[in-house]
Order: sequence, then structure tokens, then C-alpha cells
Amino acid sequence: MPDSAASKESGSAANVFSAELERWRDVRGYSRASLAKAMGYDRSYVSKVLSGTERPSESFAAQAEAALRAGGALQTAFRDFEVTRPVRTRPFAPPNADSPTATGGLVVEHDDATLRYENGVYRLTQRRHLVNRGVEPITRYLIRISVDRFPGDPERSNQLYGEDPLTWDEIDLHAWHGRFRATSMTWTVHHDRAAFKEVWLLFAGDRGHFPLYPGESCWIEYEYTVSEHHWGNWFQRAVRLPTRTLSVCLDFPSDLSPAVWGLHTSMTAQAMPFATAISRNDTDGRSTFSWSCEDPPLHARYRLEWDFRSHPAHADGPPPKPSTTMAALGIVQDHAPALRRVARRFDLPAEAEDARRVVTELNAACERVAQAHTFGKGMGIAAPQIGVDRAVAIVRTPDGEGITLFNPTIIEESGDTDEHYEGCLSFFDVRGQVPRPHVIHVEHTTIDGHTKITVFERGVARLVAHEVDHLHGRLYTDRMRQGVVPIPVEQYRGTGSSWKY
Repeated sequence: MPDSAASKESGSAANVFSAELERWRDVRGYSRASLAKAMGYDRSYVSKVLSGTERPSESFAAQAEAALRAGGALQTAFRDFEVTRPVRTRPFAPPNADSPTATGGLVVEHDDATLRYENGVYRLTQRRHLVNRGVEPITRYLIRISVDRFPGDPERSNQLYGEDPLTWDEIDLHAWHGRFRATSMTWTVHHDRAAFKEVWLLFAGDRGHFPLYPGESCWIEYEYTVSEHHWGNWFQRAVRLPTRTLSVCLDFPSDLSPAVWGLHTSMTAQAMPFATAISRNDTDGRSTFSWSCEDPPLHARYRLEWDFRSHPAHADGPPPKPSTTMAALGIVQDHAPALRRVARRFDLPAEAEDARRVVTELNAACERVAQAHTFGKGMGIAAPQIGVDRAVAIVRTPDGEGITLFNPTIIEESGDTDEHYEGCLSFFDVRGQVPRPHVIHVEHTTIDGHTKITVFERGVARLVAHEVDHLHGRLYTDRMRQGVVPIPVEQYRGTGSSWKY
């Protein structure tokens, strides 16, 4: 390649890196001078990189990533720059005319959230870059403030918010229009509930009205606080409008030893780990966890959860019983009436949104439990085990496959039968030998309402049968042979190993 051609291609990549840097500078609300200060670089050097006339170094890209909390986006752009090929870019397509979101025509170019925890209080700062691709002016924007202190334990949460509801004074909501909080926005209440609020942010304030007209774009920003007494260790983003970039930053004190993980639930209600890693940066006694993705699909849910492993609640002492640990993680325990009821079936696809919501809660609970215990044989959770009376269960096989079953029923059993020890999250202090068939045929419903029959074998069949039983009000103890009783978990020697066939 001639030198001029190589220089041109390298310059193109540098310009794309510069554009990505400029975009994140805009998202975080930094001036060029304040960005240079945050990164520890000379302002003129930062300005030259932003203008594309100076080649960035690897350390510069790392410092920019840390300062702007870009969730890996700047490091990706720099890697593409290093191999002298342009970063893949494509224009953001507006929704087509048949899309249910096309009526409003509102598109989110960037949805960015920063959640900071300090002294028992969470403060959320949410910024969105909106574009009106419709034909009518937009005069308001709906936001939802939703908290759950005990995810997976609705009875406990309902009791908390019934006795001590979330209040407007605690939230202390403020909203702004334009870059750098240029203009305050007024708002009106849409729903006022004990555990959540919905608010219309109005494109109006003390300085008059400022509708978002067709073809125009703007930044809006809002901020509110919630005490840890009301907000549990989770944060979820649901994609309800066409969105180009979604980013989240969690900012925690390092001395709490925070650990963060995340799950993505798709429109089809399948759950999977984030496609891109959550990056971590520890500076000045704070640990920040940043994550971003491009072009998230409509109706997808991205849920981050965390644990403060040095929190006072984790003070030294005798280890809790397994059942106590599971109860603390939101798993309904034995003797609860919910475990003996036949779960209510989903009407699909009419209740698809409710179904996705419950699957998200199940996967979040599954992730919490997996942080506390090693499951060499795979694991599963049914909705009644998190206090939700709906007929859906999820299973994670030993090789990592995720299975979601709506309205499942075992319609045929075949093959040999054998006995293996099983454990149940709802009474995890014991293990019991349970006879199960090697092969089961399960009829279930897909998220779009179709009936399907799936055949499961051996260990996966055992996992699935256990969860299907939960949805029909049965526990594994109901299937144990007469005279056989569970053994204490301390006597069980199979933890972490797979079943043998």
C-alpha cells in the first residue's frame, strides 16, 4: 500500500476514534478542558485528538475509557484504529411505517444512566439524546421510577411499601432540557404507587415551552434519589423506543468490595449474559462498573445486579444455613402456600410482556443464587419459588444452555428410571433421592403463543421434571420412595459434580 493510502486509511480510523471520543464527551457533559483534567492530559493534546490531527496512544485511550466510563466503546474504537481499519458504523435507521413505535416517531440516539451509591442512598442520573423522526411535535416524555427492595420476594416487598411507601420527598426529582442542564423541565404525575411512580416530563419550564419538532434533537436529563431501605441491589433498563446506544455506569465505594453481573432478556424471553463485558475501574476509593451496547432490540431488558461483599450486613460470624441464604436471596421457602398451588397459566401472546418480565425476575434470581453456590449438575427456578403465581420456569444445564418453559406439562415418560439425589432451593438444607425417568416429553407454549413438544433426556430431563413439578404444586419429596427420607446437606458428597449415567 502506498504511504499516502496508508496514511489516509489510518486517518479515517483516527477520525472515527475521535468521533467516538467526542460523542462520549458529549454524553458525560465534559468540556474539552474538563475532559483533559479528568484524564490527566494537556488540553491542547486532547483537542488535537478530538479534531483528528493527533494520533492517540493506547494509554490515552485507556484513560479516556476510564474517565468517560464508556463501557468498552472507546477501547474497541482504539483497537480498530490500531489495525488501521475503520470502525464499523452505520446510520441509525428510523422505525418503518408498520412499526408500533412509528406513531410517535421518537428515537433515542443515546440512553445513558449513572447510578451512584453513597451512605445508604442511591442517586440515579439519566441522560437521553432524543430525535423526533415523526411528523408531529413532541411535548412530553414518560419516565418510570420503579424500586424493589426484595426482588423475587413480592410478599415481603408489598409489606414494606404498604407500611413505608416511596414518597416524592424521598425521590426529590429534578429534570432538565438541553446540554449542561440548560433549562429546567416541569413534570406532572401519571401514576403514584407505593413502589413506583410514573411521570410525564414536559417540554416546558420557567422559560416557556420548547417542543421537540420533527427533525430536531435534544438532550434531556433527570435525577432522583432512593434510599437503600427502598431500593434493592439491582438496576434494569427496558428498551421501549428505538435506541442506538445504551450505556450504564454503576459507581460504588471500593471499601464495600462490590461485585457486579448482568443478564439480557430478549424479546423471545430467552436470557443470556451480556454480549459485551462490564468494565471496572478503581480510582480514589470508588469502583465504577461501565457497560454499553449498540442497537439494542426493542422490548429487550438489560438487568445489572450487585453484591456488597464487605457490607456491614456481611459481618463475620457463623455461616448461615443454606435455607437462610436462599431466603435472603429471595427464594420462597418450604411450607409457603405458594409452593403447593398450581401456577396460573400464561395467555400467550397476549401476556407476552408479563411473561418477559417474570422471566427477567427468574434469571435475576438464578444469577443471585449462582453467586452463592456451585451447581455442577445444573439448576432451575420456577416462578412460584420467587413468589410469582405464573406457570413459567427456567433451567440452566451443566453446559450453560438456558431453557425457558411457559405452561409446561409432561405428556409422556419413556426409557429407564433411576434414582439420584436432588436439592431444592426452597429447602436447601437437605438432599433427597428421587426416582425419575430418563426421557420425558414436555408440552409447552412459546412466547408467540404456539404449542410445542420438546424431548429432554437424562440429567436435563431430571432438571426439567423438577421445575415442572413446582408449577403443579409438587415437591421432590412427594416423589421419594416410601420410607426414604432426605439427608442433611452436610452428609451429601455430590456438590459440584455431575450426575452419572
